Amino acid sequence: MKIISACLAGIKCRYDGEAAPCRKVIELVEQGEAIPVCPEQLGGLPTPRAPAEKRDDGVFTKEGKDVTYQFETGAKEALKIAKLAGCGQAILKARSPSCGSGAIYDGTFSGRVIEGDGVFAGMAKENGIEVVTEDEFGFTDTSGEPFRRTRP
Repeated sequence: MKIISACLAGIKCRYDGEAAPCRKVIELVEQGEAIPVCPEQLGGLPTPRAPAEKRDDGVFTKEGKDVTYQFETGAKEALKIAKLAGCGQAILKARSPSCGSGAIYDGTFSGRVIEGDGVFAGMAKENGIEVVTEDEFGFTDTSGEPFRRTRP
């Protein structure tokens, strides 16, 4: 069983109220092989919501509001779900402040990417869950074209 970013499954839960659907991820959910979660929603944040990025030891919106508590709470809830379902792998949204693995936005809202993990991705790794992003598998969007980020 895999735990996946809900936005990759076509669920409109991103900060901008949109999804980032990937055909292969949607197929995993339809086949009962993956469970979609949105840590940010699980942490109590609304959709749509202000964009947020990790910096220092917290997560902040562009306006400077500290949303670290919501991100950490949501990550803990998503981790509980992953553990209950026996998930050994996570397929998460690249560069997300929750789900990014190995690379995230730098906290300046400039589009600059740095090495690092999102809050949930880091927690999942610490708990023995293998984390990959849709980019690492070359997943495709719902049109069958190679998935490429079209918005930050």
